[in-house]
Amino acid sequence: MTTATPPAHPEKPPASFDDALDAVAAALDAMGHGDPGPFAALWTRTDDATLMGGFGTHATTAAEVASTLEAVARRFRGGALVPEYDRVLVGDDWAMTAGRERGILSVDGAAPAPFVVRVTHVWRREGDGWRIVHRHGDHTTTAT
Repeated sequence: MTTATPPAHPEKPPASFDDALDAVAAALDAMGHGDPGPFAALWTRTDDATLMGGFGTHATTAAEVASTLEAVARRFRGGALVPEYDRVLVGDDWAMTAGRERGILSVDGAAPAPFVVRVTHVWRREGDGWRIVHRHGDHTTTAT
């Protein structure tokens, strides 16, 4: 896997966890249209970042995560991914979400079709905002 430089920190990471959830929704919309930038900007820049993606990807540094997000975004066109949460747990300096991301989009140039990935994110408060430190996703075999 090639490594990419993680994107620069946005001016300010989401200060509240509600803001973080809103930022994820906007970032997934961009990701479904092939733009990884907003989603990549939500991630930690520390090398304890991990991503185990729905396409079988496995990244264990911030640079590998950035590279993976770029590669995955190149596969998507024409539709937003929308988060749906089964659980949102928030502590003082950590948080976890579990649920699904759904959309109708084109993957690898195919006709637009329903797309569902089950996702867990682990978040950490870094400085004055929230950053994703881990993502695990897998494609379901049913429309759950």
